[in-house]
Amino acid sequence: MKAISTQRYGDPEVLTYADLPDPKVAPDSVLIRVRAAGVNPVDWKALAGHLDPMLNVHFPLIPGWDVAGVVEAVGADVPEYEVGDEVIGYVRKDDLQHGTYAELVAAPVRTLARKPASLSWQQAAGLPLAGLTAYQAADRVGAKAGETALVHAAAGGVGSLGVQILVARGLRVIGTASERNHDFLRSLGAEPVSYGDGLADRVRALAPDGVDVALDFVGGGVVDVSQELLKDRGRVASIADGEVKEKGGHLVWVRPDSDRLTALGALADAGKLTVAVDAVYPLSEAPEALRRSMAGRARGKIVLEVS
Repeated sequence: MKAISTQRYGDPEVLTYADLPDPKVAPDSVLIRVRAAGVNPVDWKALAGHLDPMLNVHFPLIPGWDVAGVVEAVGADVPEYEVGDEVIGYVRKDDLQHGTYAELVAAPVRTLARKPASLSWQQAAGLPLAGLTAYQAADRVGAKAGETALVHAAAGGVGSLGVQILVARGLRVIGTASERNHDFLRSLGAEPVSYGDGLADRVRALAPDGVDVALDFVGGGVVDVSQELLKDRGRVASIADGEVKEKGGHLVWVRPDSDRLTALGALADAGKLTVAVDAVYPLSEAPEALRRSMAGRARGKIVLEVS
């Protein structure tokens, strides 16, 4: 198969596009012919070695955890899927080596769900990691109908899905973003505010009594601002602030979850969630896609088109 891989840690320039052996299929896994793979900030962080303290990493390393494709073969004990099924997955395994930037991916069924019919292959590939991150963060703070939520980096890949999940749950959503993304946030059902100095005052102008929950998808001290605005300082979740637990909030490291991934697909097929695609690159141009992700200015998801 063709795949993107590296023999060492480094920046995107260390990646090569070449032939690698087809993956083996474990009894509880399926082999997926990849149609598209999502690009996430964790991919270039893994490439740089930042995950080395927590995961065993093996080379050659194929990056990527997001996938959308068609089942090409099933393991010995897989009643859930058949050859030809269209699936999506957040394919995070215990070790880091066989990622989704490839023509073929072996994925445990616990990481998969059926592809939402309403989403294109590119949109479907951008849903799993970001969608599950947002969904699990909303669960962690107990977000429920009738409440007001503050979402930081609301126009990004995770944030834009978080806004839609919260709106679908019946919350009022205030989202931070640059002014060029305010109309985009309004289209998702959020009330936009600009980030930066004076943020707390801008949020209070919209919600004088404060907010009920806050989701931090950017870092940079916004947990502290959120806790100024929260009625209960503990109802904040962050994917980017390593000190949020010490501050009384929740740290979210997204987990594979077939049931919640299925629920996200159901929201999409019900017309309550879509995936904004910022840019699509061919698999061979994965280094450029990662550089775009590193710039931190994408509106929605960056995706690799594989087949």
